[in-house]
Amino acid sequence: MGFAAYTNFSRAEWAKLRAATPLTLSEADLAELQGQNEQLSLAEVVEVYLPLSRLLNLHLAATRELLRVTDRFLGKTLAPSPYLLGVAGSVAVGKSTTARVLRALLARWPDHPRVDLVTTDGFLYPNRVLEERGLLARKGFPESYDLRRLVRFVADLKAGVPEVSAPVYSHLVYDILPGEAQLIRQPDIVILEGLNVLEGGDRRPEEGARLFVSDYFDFSIYVDAEEAFIKQWFLQRFQQLRETAFRAPQSYFRKYAELSEGDAAAFATQVWEEINGANLRDNVLPTRERAHLILEKGPDHRIERVRLRRL
Repeated sequence: MGFAAYTNFSRAEWAKLRAATPLTLSEADLAELQGQNEQLSLAEVVEVYLPLSRLLNLHLAATRELLRVTDRFLGKTLAPSPYLLGVAGSVAVGKSTTARVLRALLARWPDHPRVDLVTTDGFLYPNRVLEERGLLARKGFPESYDLRRLVRFVADLKAGVPEVSAPVYSHLVYDILPGEAQLIRQPDIVILEGLNVLEGGDRRPEEGARLFVSDYFDFSIYVDAEEAFIKQWFLQRFQQLRETAFRAPQSYFRKYAELSEGDAAAFATQVWEEINGANLRDNVLPTRERAHLILEKGPDHRIERVRLRRL
């Protein structure tokens, strides 16, 4: 369990904490929000995500009150900064769906309608840089990200900089899109989703006051499941993408669409074992206990338990 102490909730216990939070999403909304190989139900939204959106709304209100207290103490008004929510987890675990659902729900609360979602994929080094450094096969590992730029991005957000830009990544071409940027203009909430957003670590004296992205989070969520489940979801998603996105003429992965099912399965298994699974075990999973809240999934992507860290 590590040093963090959590209160554990069964799905039924957690669902009761929804209180009177209204359901603001429809079946049509869910169809747009769910990821590849996921079946997101209204029951999942009602029983898991509505209580979570209520918790985040209360947490945001408390954070804003703390900022007002600080302003009174200082005798001046500080530049407004967005509430920063981190969403972490493995490849194929469904963290992107979690981030999209939370964005949709939180944007429907009257007190914070402006919610931006940023993925850390945009802060990967371009392929040419990864190739020069021999890191292309380690895309997604911590060393494949421009962490200095990512930390500067979140620092500017929290400092209230009026406009902050993030690079844009394309999964279709498997690279950063030159000249494109996502502009963030002081929203109420920013959700930052990525593999390693909860990364921390010991600060060696020679590094000085080194900062991590997670140092700036107001709240963080880790989407969790047993590795065997995640591996199976990854393999299923890979096979589905061979029939869809991989067949696009501009797709970086077009060559894999032509593989036989057996060769494709063998290749996807190798990718999991040597890249995604290794990254999960070595870098992503060790950050789990740093999250404020952990969503635990069963074999069908259904969230079965919620763990909330005690203050």
